[in-house]
Amino acid sequence: MNKEKIEKSENKCELQKILDIIGGKWSMSIIYALIFGKRRFKELERLIPGISTRMLVKELKNMEENDIVIREAFATVPPTVEYSLTPKGRKLEPIINELYKWGIEYGITEN
Repeated sequence: MNKEKIEKSENKCELQKILDIIGGKWSMSIIYALIFGKRRFKELERLIPGISTRMLVKELKNMEENDIVIREAFATVPPTVEYSLTPKGRKLEPIINELYKWGIEYGITEN
């Protein structure tokens, strides 16, 4: 019985690690915006109402460090930067779709 409680406790810890990566207030919105393809920074900023430039930079860096997002910089004037999902990030698409369906089912999201 103690072992079961320890395993559940350890699972909570693992879930917290996952939520630290994709559970930020803006993470799901960023991932959702990138599901449809590469986006420039300003495009992401326009697509996610309410996010500050500083917060978008922070979230993108975190997601890049955790191999969810790829940042691709081009040597142009002015510099061009595009973001896209990694294969690991792409695997989140069905999860986000299920969350969206759940929101519709319980009247949280409009269809």
